[in-house]
Amino acid sequence: MNTSRETHYISLKFYSVEDLHYLVETRAYLKLDREVEERIQACAQFVLDKAKSDTYIYGVNTGFGSLCETRVAAEEMEQLQFNLLVSHACGVGEIVPEEISRLVMLIKLLTFRTGHTGISLAPVNRLLDHWNNDIIPAIPKRGTVGASGDLAPLAHMSLPLVGLGKVHFRGQVVESAKALQEMNWKPLTLQPKEGLALTNGVQYINAIGANCVMKVGQLVKTADVIASLSIQAFSASQTFYQALYHETSLHQDRRVVAANLTKLLSGSNHYELPTCNKSKQDPYSFRCIPQVHGAIRQAFNFVRTTIEQECNGVSDNPLFFPAQDQILFGGNLHGESTALALDFLAIATSELSNISERRTYQLLSGQRGLPSFLVNLVGLNSGLMIAQYTSASLVNENKVFSTPASVDTIPTCQLQEDHVSMGGTSAYKLCRIVENCEYVQAIELMTAAQAIDFNQNLRLSPTTREIHSDFRRHVPFLERDRVVGDDIEQSLIFFRNHEAEWTTNLGLE
Repeated sequence: MNTSRETHYISLKFYSVEDLHYLVETRAYLKLDREVEERIQACAQFVLDKAKSDTYIYGVNTGFGSLCETRVAAEEMEQLQFNLLVSHACGVGEIVPEEISRLVMLIKLLTFRTGHTGISLAPVNRLLDHWNNDIIPAIPKRGTVGASGDLAPLAHMSLPLVGLGKVHFRGQVVESAKALQEMNWKPLTLQPKEGLALTNGVQYINAIGANCVMKVGQLVKTADVIASLSIQAFSASQTFYQALYHETSLHQDRRVVAANLTKLLSGSNHYELPTCNKSKQDPYSFRCIPQVHGAIRQAFNFVRTTIEQECNGVSDNPLFFPAQDQILFGGNLHGESTALALDFLAIATSELSNISERRTYQLLSGQRGLPSFLVNLVGLNSGLMIAQYTSASLVNENKVFSTPASVDTIPTCQLQEDHVSMGGTSAYKLCRIVENCEYVQAIELMTAAQAIDFNQNLRLSPTTREIHSDFRRHVPFLERDRVVGDDIEQSLIFFRNHEAEWTTNLGLE
């Protein structure tokens, strides 16, 4: 364990996606705030007291799902919670990255902090021990329908608490029993409701959602940066991003994009070049950047709000209210809000890649004084011809993956759970769309840089001149045909290494 870590006390504060990302990235040493401890203890005792009564309490003294009216004897309650974990651990496929597992754990801890789930301090503190000692549960990627909670992924998250499953440990994925033995930790015996509290809820798809929100939040800003390079390379007009024009619109996000372009393009002469369209009617992929990028920002802002609300709320069932002496049964295990939001973000991110690929195509089309496919001796050389094919294939993939998963439901558990969100599929495909969009933007960046070098009379703005110069130190001008795939990968590396800098240092909104 790295004892130099910053200590963070999990409290009742509202955690933004940036807060979550920071705690995962820095691997802060986590502890519980005193008020959180007291809430958890009070609720756990409340559950133990109620478990002694004759009342049917779902998941405490009954079976699960359609077995909700099957009573479990008092002496079997602990075994019930163990059985829940092992029977529900049905995840399949590749193991998700350790960072995602950390996010799942962190968001699960945010649900526990409220003192409404019935879990005691013992498993919560063991989860903190896992986090603080870098022994992170290994979670298979697939297997959740996003209602009744992310049952399979969360069961795998919880298995190490009882000495089963696998963990990320010292750079490898190993059996949790090995890690527990090295740490001299004994497997826990779960008390009534604790297995259900661990597996119920949609913290898994919320974790993937929060991770994607962080990435898309940068993409929507870097899209303006890369588009500004393409605008200059294509000798586009300056009228379409003027503030006066956008005063006619009530869409604030359009104004933000237009203001970003104004800032990025200040000092350029792109609109004065003889290759600029004399009627100022540029193709929509240029002229409608504020409208399209602005709409994508609108969708992003909605999704961000939804995911943050989900991560900070209580996702579990049943919920316990000791102060009111109530146990309430409902549907806070359903991931519909997350599923719809992730499907919406998938569509928006797909559109970000779509318009980017169209600008790439225009730059390669032999217009505005630029050579076809942006290479000398075209014919002998193919230049960036096939880079656009790659971009087109990724955009096509994104369009297919943008089909909403949340419009489907496949009933489960003998029709007790007859409507599910399918948010797991929404989450998986969004990850692929985000990665594809990064590649598409990297290809546009590479193409714009090549076109700029052919536009001899162009004077870049000071901001974009620095970006172009820096890019050329990593990806040289394409003088003649070479392995362009290598250039794409280097462009992606440059893009990923600089996107955070662009979003913070350029004064963009």
